[in-house]
Amino acid sequence: MKPTSVLFPLFGLVASASAQRQVLVTYSQDTPLSIVEKAKEAVLATGGIITEDYSLIKSFAATVSSEVLETINALSSSHKPIVEDDKVVTIQQQEPLEQ
Repeated sequence: MKPTSVLFPLFGLVASASAQRQVLVTYSQDTPLSIVEKAKEAVLATGGIITEDYSLIKSFAATVSSEVLETINALSSSHKPIVEDDKVVTIQQQEPLEQ
């Protein structure tokens, strides 16, 4: 057996396990703060990073793995979060910058 045939599958497992996404996690206003706090704790416990914590709405931005999103979603059956990719949104088409 060639060493590369063992290493490449292992590399694939490591890459997929550590894949991170930038997301916005938003809860409805009637969600108890304890659920939002548990979601933030789950992000931090799995090596994620909370990049923004919003105070006017029950929401935060984070860099997380897909696995922690499943955990966050399972925290409450009656207060499910809305999870969206965190990306730049524009209202008009922008011309590329000249270099």
